[in-house]
Amino acid sequence: MEIKNIIFDFGGVLMDWNPRYFFKDYFNDDEKMEYFLENVTQSAWNQEQDRGRSLSEGTEVQVKKFPDWEKEIRAYYDNWTTMLKSDIPQNVEVLRKLAKTHYHLFGLTNWSEETFPYALENYDFFQLFDGKIVVSGTEKLIKPDPEIWYVLLERYNLKPQESVFIDDSLKNIETARSLGFETVHITTETNLEKELIDLGIQF
Repeated sequence: MEIKNIIFDFGGVLMDWNPRYFFKDYFNDDEKMEYFLENVTQSAWNQEQDRGRSLSEGTEVQVKKFPDWEKEIRAYYDNWTTMLKSDIPQNVEVLRKLAKTHYHLFGLTNWSEETFPYALENYDFFQLFDGKIVVSGTEKLIKPDPEIWYVLLERYNLKPQESVFIDDSLKNIETARSLGFETVHITTETNLEKELIDLGIQF
């Protein structure tokens, strides 16, 4: 079946976000930083904000659990914009090329409803999606739960077999494949344009 739609995850695909960009200088101690990120503000905690919990509630929950780390926990979302270092230029370039073709572009992202507007305002390439973006924090659903893909499919009347899904998370890729999407798993070595050409995408 002919591919008509190309769906992008954002973090790790188009945006370079990592809490280490802030906490490396904050701690000036890699061992302490890694302990904090793995045991106090672990990814499962951050995911709850991506799932729709407010940043303030998420912060208070963690401060109660780890009172000795209160200052560091409060610094997490106060300095979130520093963690969003930049776009990922080679993949954004592919997105810009795709925007000049006949393919339809969509976003499907695990992102807090409170922080996503900052990215939207500060990186112009998001305008290429023409508002066709499903944000986990708004939907109160999060990848790899298949339900968030169903939101995308139903809202925009898409068929998985006519769509390519691009993500840096293998779990998300596996879910998308099980739903019938063509997929591209992004790693540091991935040449996105070549991967898409191999799937029959014409630039």
